Amino acid sequence: MYNASESRYEKMKYIRSGKSGLRLPAISLGLWHNFGSYCNIENMKSVCYAAFDNGVVHFDLANNYGPVPGSAEENFGRILKDGLAPYRDELLISTKAGFYMWPGPYGDMGSRKYLISSLDASLKRMGVDHVDIFYHHRPDPNTPLEETMGALDSIVRSGKALYVGLSNYDGKRLKEAEAILRSMRTPFVINQNRYSILDRTVERNGLLSSVNELGLGLIVFSPLGQGLLTDRYLHGIPEDSRVHQTGGFLKEKDITEEKLAVIRRLNDIAARRGQSLAQMAITWLLNREGVTSVLVGASKPSQIEDNVKAANAAPLTAEELAEIDAAVRGN
Repeated sequence: MYNASESRYEKMKYIRSGKSGLRLPAISLGLWHNFGSYCNIENMKSVCYAAFDNGVVHFDLANNYGPVPGSAEENFGRILKDGLAPYRDELLISTKAGFYMWPGPYGDMGSRKYLISSLDASLKRMGVDHVDIFYHHRPDPNTPLEETMGALDSIVRSGKALYVGLSNYDGKRLKEAEAILRSMRTPFVINQNRYSILDRTVERNGLLSSVNELGLGLIVFSPLGQGLLTDRYLHGIPEDSRVHQTGGFLKEKDITEEKLAVIRRLNDIAARRGQSLAQMAITWLLNREGVTSVLVGASKPSQIEDNVKAANAAPLTAEELAEIDAAVRGN
């Protein structure tokens, strides 16, 4: 029988999502990896329990997380039933739809038909009557934005989600979507995008500035650059690296000697701060204006604890920030 730590809220800081009343933990747990069909349920439980014991109250999913698609939601439903259910009102559960989920014209992208059907299936898999945040997972260039945003509004009004969010939108598309949602008074509070020391796309495509301008939150994923911002690649590509996995996002061609030199310089900066490279990468993100929470993955409880330490670390100084930028530029 799981009993949560009574000191859980002493270990985490909570950040308001833009101008909304919703606060997120600085560290959130993403179930993109390590929660699929082939993972050990007892280990999954230990990771989720360790997260909650450390004040990580936000669990982020999507309809297609696995493998197989849907299995992460099913496994999280088991974890809720077996231990976390008594704490449901303390949890922030999010899921998404927008990527391929089932065959045919209604199993992908951004139609009203797909989004509402997908959320109904997600709720059934998790065994809950609502999620706290429901995201459109990616822009759909072939469906009118009014239809997609209207579906999100209907979902909130049906009681199946409390808030809505957008994922993988750029600044221009975000502003267009926000105007529609604002006109309907839909509680749109957060965006989810990739962001790290090594990947600053949200700075270049206007997303970060738009988030701040509109008073929205930003939760970021892949904070460690698919593992590059850890100590695993300091001496080259290890044999068990995810670059050797078929279909992985990290490619061997991307890990050049120049990139490895950058990682080593960043590691030296982290070491002077008394942090691991991974911890500094998280601290760096939480220093960025507009970042509400950092989504981390974990395969064991100790990783949760390391990430929480990063959230509570001393802020980076102006000199350290400049040195990090110089390292990334190769100066």
